[in-house]
Amino acid sequence: MTPVPRSHDSRGAIFCTCKQRAQGPGKGDEMKLIIAAIKPFKLEEVREALTALGVSGLMVTEIKGFGAQAGHTEIYRGAEYEVNFVPKVKLEIVVPSDLADQVVETITQTARTGKIGDGKIFVLDVGQAVRVRTGETNQDAL
Repeated sequence: MTPVPRSHDSRGAIFCTCKQRAQGPGKGDEMKLIIAAIKPFKLEEVREALTALGVSGLMVTEIKGFGAQAGHTEIYRGAEYEVNFVPKVKLEIVVPSDLADQVVETITQTARTGKIGDGKIFVLDVGQAVRVRTGETNQDAL
């Protein structure tokens, strides 16, 4: 891939001068950010299924939250207390748009237990991606 043309302004900041970037990504450069909150014990199974699908990378964050599940009561050392935030794992995956529906379907099928609290999936448009090490952009950066 050819390096992206760059220039410096009067303060030394780097900015892109290529026309494609100024006009936004082309049809072939469309990408989606898929954010999924799932049960922690399903993480490895979901990762394996996504790898088999051709997903080359993802980010994982341990999170806590509540929704319809709304927490539960636990007993610790004889004292009962309410757990309002349930532990989950958040996955963030950027994929080409044509792969997004397959990724969502794979996560849905793999993470489903059939019980309340299985999670949520959100899909957003991605305007730009850059690989820091090489400067590759958009789908080449994935």
